[in-house]
Amino acid sequence: MRTPPVIAVVGPTGSGKSDLAVSLALRLGGEVINADAMQFYRGMDIGTAKITAAERRGVPHHLLDTLDITQEASVSDFQVQARELIADIHGRGRRAILAGGSGLYVRAALDVLEFPGTDPAVRTRLEAELAARGSSAMLEKLRAVDPVSAGRLSDARRIIRALEVHEFTGRPFSSFMPRREYFQPAVQVGLEVDRVLLRERLATRVHAMVDRGLLEEVRRLDALGLRNGKTASRALGYSQFLKVIDGVATVEHAAEETIVATRQFARRQLTWFRADPRIQWMGWQDPDLVEKAAARCI
Repeated sequence: MRTPPVIAVVGPTGSGKSDLAVSLALRLGGEVINADAMQFYRGMDIGTAKITAAERRGVPHHLLDTLDITQEASVSDFQVQARELIADIHGRGRRAILAGGSGLYVRAALDVLEFPGTDPAVRTRLEAELAARGSSAMLEKLRAVDPVSAGRLSDARRIIRALEVHEFTGRPFSSFMPRREYFQPAVQVGLEVDRVLLRERLATRVHAMVDRGLLEEVRRLDALGLRNGKTASRALGYSQFLKVIDGVATVEHAAEETIVATRQFARRQLTWFRADPRIQWMGWQDPDLVEKAAARCI
């Protein structure tokens, strides 16, 4: 029998990916695999808009609440876990449905994509060199061995990663860039949004998070080591509300900063997903969205 395609529901934050994924799972007999990097973290519920048990409507969800906040999310680990889950779900005669806005994680599950290994000793030495010489010097060092990556990267953390990969593998980091080639049959459904309405929705959602207790959630996670988490501490809303705990921002100011950062993130997500010509875009408020999406996923 033909193996059914993996389904991926993608789009910007706040566009309704989780709801559509659940509806498709109910329609097609599927299970949902989370592809939102921040929803891996236990306890980060309000600020990540993590789907609740009631909202899952009985549909099994995978890769939610798999990490402590002090652990670092790994796209290569996710690739292994997601592909094992896809094989298991399809092996049981059900449909695997990825849902999330972390573009690289979606591609890691769907595309032919090789991840280079890591060397903690090399990483530590390069980080010490960064502290001593600064990011500009490290970027020039990268330019000498991998000008393609040097032209693309500005974030110090990613510059160090590119240098580590070159030293560890002998290959430029740019040689590991993904190709738009599916690892196995797949269908990507993208949620087309009205940008003005999305801006309003994101602001409303942040204020609702505050009302639901976002500050208290951040305070509780801070006591558990949130600031020590390289990935979790950078999550939208959490970094802003840590400033409230530190007494350097008001709740109102932190909420506005979160709204601005979330809107910027949504624009970056749209840019990322728009670059993939394989995505089939559908109106996020189309009353026949579920039926139309399901028809594309057969």
